[in-house]
Amino acid sequence: MNLEEVRNKIDRVDIELLNRLHLRTELALLAKRLKGGYVVDEEREKQVLENVKRTSRRLVDSSFSERLYLQIIEESRRIQTQEHRLAGFQGEHGAFSEQALEAFNPELVPIPCLEFMDVFAGVENGFFDYGIVPVENSLEGGIHEVNHILTETELKIVGEILFPIHHCLLAPPEMNYHEIRAVYSHPQALAQCRSFLARHKFEAKPYYDTAGAARWLAAEKPHGAAVIAGRLASELYGLEIIKENIEDHPGNKTRFVVLSAEALKEKGNKCSITFTTPHKAGALSGILNVFAGAGINLTRVESKPVRDNPEMWTFLLDFQGRDDDERVVGVLDNVREKTSSFRHLGCYPEGKK
Repeated sequence: MNLEEVRNKIDRVDIELLNRLHLRTELALLAKRLKGGYVVDEEREKQVLENVKRTSRRLVDSSFSERLYLQIIEESRRIQTQEHRLAGFQGEHGAFSEQALEAFNPELVPIPCLEFMDVFAGVENGFFDYGIVPVENSLEGGIHEVNHILTETELKIVGEILFPIHHCLLAPPEMNYHEIRAVYSHPQALAQCRSFLARHKFEAKPYYDTAGAARWLAAEKPHGAAVIAGRLASELYGLEIIKENIEDHPGNKTRFVVLSAEALKEKGNKCSITFTTPHKAGALSGILNVFAGAGINLTRVESKPVRDNPEMWTFLLDFQGRDDDERVVGVLDNVREKTSSFRHLGCYPEGKK
């Protein structure tokens, strides 16, 4: 081991320390929500300091740890007194969902969630003010898990973002890229880079998140492993970019929607609805003809069987228009009459292409 190797390890520890400090701050904001909005909890702060002093050991003196955590607690108090709006996204920091959220509104505080369902549940239960989820990709089509939840949720869509997706092959700085044999990433990312993986004969290994794979690789450094993730993930987790823009098509984009418990007060120019019809010939075409007859442009149609009733199908439909326009109102009333169930998911501004 030489000095440069030691310093590289120190740099990686510093990155992880700051990432953990960021996570602690996010948890403090969530704790404020769960406490009902109050900030100071002297009994809890005393408990934290006692835990810190008890677990300090060897070179890290307990008095130093206590001073450090007094500053951390003071900063947490300051942040908790501010009126932050929280937004859930699936994955770890550095995920494309987080980047799309920042493009939508940089003032929102992104909070990572393990599963898509956690994003929906967080908004439904009031932990988050907003949630963001991907619904379709220009190369791989619909995100089926998300679209399934959208057909069942009571949440409203209040915005959309069309976000360019540019993937990178990432590896630890000390790794020889000729040793790479397996590449880990979210299944969607692996599919979007299918040609690149095949060309280099890399084995594709599914992981729950692109940025999560990057974080795991930085911590574990398994031999012969690399990940596919975005440039931001390389910066957050101290990984080296082996190759950029490895997606199969340079125009690769993902459409994200923003969720809220309340509908937008100001109307947009795009709407989403979900409805259920019997699984029989002509049922869907009858609905589509209503939109065609009114000259309304459909931008997406997704379908799935009803889980406990195979004789019924649920559809998710997006179209251009305002739901306060008389023509659209008439169409939606007609659709309600022709369907077994109907729900209006929201009217929101169309994402910029």
